[in-house]
Amino acid sequence: MPSFSPPPAILLVQPQLGENIGSAARVMLNFGLTDLRLVAPRDGWPNPAAETLSAGAFSQGVTVHVFENTPDAIADLTHVFAATARPRGMEKPVMGAPEAAAQIAGLGDGRAGILFGGESSGLSNDDVSLADKVLTYPVNPMFSSLNLAMAVGVFAQSWGDRSHTPPAGFRTETPPATRADLVGMFEHLEAELERAGYFFPPEKTAVMVQNLRAAFTRGHWTTQEVRTFRGAIKALAVGRGKARIKRDP
Repeated sequence: MPSFSPPPAILLVQPQLGENIGSAARVMLNFGLTDLRLVAPRDGWPNPAAETLSAGAFSQGVTVHVFENTPDAIADLTHVFAATARPRGMEKPVMGAPEAAAQIAGLGDGRAGILFGGESSGLSNDDVSLADKVLTYPVNPMFSSLNLAMAVGVFAQSWGDRSHTPPAGFRTETPPATRADLVGMFEHLEAELERAGYFFPPEKTAVMVQNLRAAFTRGHWTTQEVRTFRGAIKALAVGRGKARIKRDP
């Protein structure tokens, strides 16, 4: 059985605004990340502004550790990714968030971290030089400046997306319809359409049936939807008293 790496640490290097720290913690916890490390935060720690924007993330799972420098903050990590939008002239593998998340998940016993630079100037070259790989996003080259918390959020979403299962309220609770279910529905509908005089002229009946079936098949019906639709067909048939559709000459 494969061994999966624990969630990566998120490291904010010289962050300035407590609001961004709090927002970063909030989006981290949204996607299951809890290890937040601050390197020389400008306004120190703790920071009331961060608490306000965190929506309770600090009390619900996100832990914060503060370090004086980047080497100390990454000392226990085996793999480090540096998030940057600027080329640094360093020969390092470059990848996007989905690829980075997949690689981190497959590290086994290794522990990874993502370095994010402060709001004013991002990561220094010294920080990037400590990373194994560069993480970058497909941002507009004419407007590549990304808010710090948003940058954390892009990676956090990719981390959470690796094994995403929609919550129960969003999942289909009834099984998908079988081909037999669909064919039964088709034949029911086609029989009523035939009685109503829909298939006209007769020589086009086969093509019209094929077009209807092709359109319905694309719907990925569930058994409940088939039952509901067949009920609607029956109700329409009863309601019109089997009267034929009037057509223009």
